[in-house]
Amino acid sequence: MNILLVYAHPEPRSLNGALKRFSVDRLERAGHAVQVSDLYAMGWKAALDGADRIDRDPAARFVPAADSQHAFEHGTQSADIAREQDKLRWADALILQFPLWWFSMPAILKGWVERVYAYGFGYGVGEHSDMRWGDRYGEGSLAGKRAMLVVTAGGWESHYAPRGINGPIDDILFPIQHGILYYPGFEVLPPYVAYRTDRMDAARFAGVCDTLGRRLDTLFSTPPLPFRRQNGGDYAIPELGLRPDLAPGRSGFGIHLADERASSVPYVAQAGEQQGAQREEERARRHEA
Repeated sequence: MNILLVYAHPEPRSLNGALKRFSVDRLERAGHAVQVSDLYAMGWKAALDGADRIDRDPAARFVPAADSQHAFEHGTQSADIAREQDKLRWADALILQFPLWWFSMPAILKGWVERVYAYGFGYGVGEHSDMRWGDRYGEGSLAGKRAMLVVTAGGWESHYAPRGINGPIDDILFPIQHGILYYPGFEVLPPYVAYRTDRMDAARFAGVCDTLGRRLDTLFSTPPLPFRRQNGGDYAIPELGLRPDLAPGRSGFGIHLADERASSVPYVAQAGEQQGAQREEERARRHEA
């Protein structure tokens, strides 16, 4: 199978750099073809602007959607955008790998999405009427492909638990998984999340590689997150509100999953790590005393 790994970290010698190399090796050893878009190494231009349409009159007012649509339809997109779209067409699966910075992806990766997801490619696809509101949320130009996030976080797993101070990791990643991946049609797999990445020793790294490797081995067999399809009957059109008989009296991100028990599959600390965390907490208590 063909796999595109879009990678966003500025330091090749970082943990992310090591995990990227591990993933490429693991996938290729399994017989997959892999392309990597290393955004920092590529010098990727993050800003969406008028330069993305090469035939645009520089004196004209820039209208992002209209200029994007014209460039996509007339083959006048900047070459870097067209190359990344070709990679997405080629790929059977997409992996976005990034560190969690300020509760989201790094700006350079967001810029990749904004520029590559052109009007007519990532959005603005299909019929918009009182019967159907476009081909999106389960449909679209990227339907039939799979996608997965590989995310590193400096905080503890408990910080991202349902009652954790940072908020649930599923809620934090929802705009990316539902709004960026599911929107144009990807089947979205549960994310792989590694926590406490600033406390990574050789033993923990081996554990991360083991669990990540098993996720990569099942990239094409793991059941996707059961997001509700927009045009599958669960939402009233054109209002696009969830039918009142579904998840009655409830709100929030979880109602957009047909099975609300579905959640991320994070990297779970091993017993030795948990003991280390307890020792760290004890040292902190002694210091505070």
